[in-house]
Amino acid sequence: MTADSPATAPPVRGKRLPLWLRVGLPRGVEFARTASLVAAHGLCTVCKNARCPNIFECYSRGTATFLILGERCTRGCTFCNISSGSPAPPDPDEPRRVARAAVELGVRHAVVTSVTRDDLPDGGAGHFAAVTARLRETLPGIGVELLTPDFGGCAASLDVVLDAAPDIFNHNVETVPGLYPLVRPQADYERSLAVLRRAASRPGMRVKSGFMLGFGESLDQARRVIEDLARAGCAMITVGQYLRPSRRHPEPVRYVHPGEFAQLAAFGREMGVAGMFCGPLVRSSYHAGERAAARQDGRLGDEGGCDGP
Repeated sequence: MTADSPATAPPVRGKRLPLWLRVGLPRGVEFARTASLVAAHGLCTVCKNARCPNIFECYSRGTATFLILGERCTRGCTFCNISSGSPAPPDPDEPRRVARAAVELGVRHAVVTSVTRDDLPDGGAGHFAAVTARLRETLPGIGVELLTPDFGGCAASLDVVLDAAPDIFNHNVETVPGLYPLVRPQADYERSLAVLRRAASRPGMRVKSGFMLGFGESLDQARRVIEDLARAGCAMITVGQYLRPSRRHPEPVRYVHPGEFAQLAAFGREMGVAGMFCGPLVRSSYHAGERAAARQDGRLGDEGGCDGP
């Protein structure tokens, strides 16, 4: 394999997870409380629907990443556990229920994401704005981080979200451009970069993106993605390990050693991105509140687990 080409080794079929990827079981009563509260409000979380490996830790800490606009996605990314198909219409009461759950969980930094809704004229942008407004009305001073789809590249829809003035705007590129046909066939790498550039053009907007390793990309390809994200104006970048959420999903080509994540974190900081969060279990919203505060205070985040509110 050259430094510039994806790995050609077979997937790590049947291989045990390395120690650095093993996670603990739920701790204490807080896990059950969080799960019950989310269910009682009729809400979805990306933690559960996407089978995030950090759900035990995050729920046990009383945090969750809210998944709005339904449980069915109009796209079918091969890495994702969320079901694809025809979604139900947006629920106009969902913003209220998200805000009430945030109150009961004691959330100070809410992370809100969604399925992709290519069926809606605005891609769900107005719903993101409504959730943001309701959170701030219910919890003055709350931090709001929005992790959005690409809205089909529609600038007007994106502007609806940006006009809601989230504290952090996040849109993930997910993988290196050469692997989009395999990993993210209905998306477009350049379109995602355009979304990030438009967000970064807003004065004071803090922009974040992320991607996964383990699909067969080379380290040089990963570095080039970091370069692209830095040029697009990202202040924060997350890099984690792809883990298949079920037996229906493709196995990773390899498990990336923590040392390689550390190399990418150092490279990103050299590119001027102070908020580099790279590690095997890093996810876009794991410990997002702490990481947002660290960036605001000028403290640097580094390698670690995975983000949540």
